[in-house]
Amino acid sequence: MNKVLIVEDEAGLVLTLSDRLESEGFSVDVARDGETGLELAMNSAYDLIVLDVMLPKRNGYDICRDIRASGNNVPVIMLTAKNETIDKVLGLKLGADDYLAKPFEMMELLARIEALIRRSAASGNGSGATGFSFDDIKIDFRNAEVSKGKRKVELSAMEFKLLQYLIENRGQVHSRDALLDAVWGYDATPTTRTVDVHIAWLRQKLENNPKRPQFIQTVHGFGYKFVT
Repeated sequence: MNKVLIVEDEAGLVLTLSDRLESEGFSVDVARDGETGLELAMNSAYDLIVLDVMLPKRNGYDICRDIRASGNNVPVIMLTAKNETIDKVLGLKLGADDYLAKPFEMMELLARIEALIRRSAASGNGSGATGFSFDDIKIDFRNAEVSKGKRKVELSAMEFKLLQYLIENRGQVHSRDALLDAVWGYDATPTTRTVDVHIAWLRQKLENNPKRPQFIQTVHGFGYKFVT
């Protein structure tokens, strides 16, 4: 399921966009102001961001600039009531992938969203998030670093790769075989027990109560999922 962030302060448009995208099978997060939108964009993994220009607290141009400055290549579609060439050029120069002036047809926005997500997947950019945080844990994907409170958490390369995959696909249930394919690779031949062991190690290092994990959960009869 593709995950989309909508950063928009117009309540009616937020409701319309959210309902339509969810009906099309997207998972949707919403931010009603620029500061919240930037925080979500920096700390969560998205397949695309729909970003209004005129927002409370921080405008869309600044948000787009800061997202790109962080190295995050998530596709961004900017929305605005303005339709002047200079506004479009500014948005694209700051790193937006596309630009749509209000009012717009929903079918046109959906077509552009789907095209950008396909292009991003084909180019290997993925969600592009450089970091993520939950509870007192902070993860730097770019430098492969994890901290819990003020303490650095040492993870093996495979532990980190497994954690990143679970976070980027949080909420989804993954079978052991699916995790072996996605994290260890199709050419790897570890036993199914390998997944269980790595999950146990991650819980020991990250969960406050490893015997009753809050974040890396077991779905009995199916596999594992990451939830926040």
